[in-house]
Amino acid sequence: MVNRKKLDPDSGPAAAYGARLRRLREERGWTQDELAVRTGYSSKHVSAVETGRRSSTLAFSRALDVAFGLADTEQSCESEWQKLRHGVLLEGFPEYVHQERRAVELRLFEIGIVPGLLQTPEYARVLAASSVARGVITADQADERVAFLAESQRGLEKQRPPALFVVMDESCIRRVVGGREIMAAQLELLVEFAKRPLTVLQVAPFGMGEKRPFDLPVNLVTLPDWSVLAYAESQVQGHLERENGAVASMLAGYHRLAAESLSPADSVAMIEEVRKGML
Repeated sequence: MVNRKKLDPDSGPAAAYGARLRRLREERGWTQDELAVRTGYSSKHVSAVETGRRSSTLAFSRALDVAFGLADTEQSCESEWQKLRHGVLLEGFPEYVHQERRAVELRLFEIGIVPGLLQTPEYARVLAASSVARGVITADQADERVAFLAESQRGLEKQRPPALFVVMDESCIRRVVGGREIMAAQLELLVEFAKRPLTVLQVAPFGMGEKRPFDLPVNLVTLPDWSVLAYAESQVQGHLERENGAVASMLAGYHRLAAESLSPADSVAMIEEVRKGML
């Protein structure tokens, strides 16, 4: 091939993924056009991923697994994609997401921004674009981050979704993200969310002061066997805690937080008041 681009798997995760994709394709004797037909993507897309010019996506990785016969195996392209996510998501977060999908109950506390599971697409895109502007991630990674979030949100629409308890610091609803129109739509979604069955939404008001037990976001995951895991993030990494004593302490802190926060009805009233101020 005259235009065949030499790949350097050591130049980065996307390049390593692309090199493996090319190897899998060529082992089967397929052209990029043939793989495109088998996956439902364009040959241009296949080429861009192979050469590392475009990061793969979860949907494309799963399509590749079906084409290559690797679905649900340790060698799957989806597994490789999960490794790529460490360049977009905090270290430790993919492991948390795996447990989140198994959860029967989720308890979330967030400061400063609306929790990801409750974000509108527009709100999420503004946050991702801000990360691009600051040089934290690339534009392609921003698209991946938004798509990843949308997939996580679909977990709340499944036939038996987890019970979801959410406490947001008041800063989450008063910090304007993306301008008044986007923020008003985001607050409207929160009000609608509060009406859903199996959901409880509360606001931890500024007046709580020193009684607020957490200074960082906290996620608590109750699994089908009723064991509980705790996930917390710093600015640079996430950590999934399984040790019973530490998890019990965080769970107790969450219950104190919920008790000191506004009631669900008063929380919705505050959100509505802030939303009207955006119009």
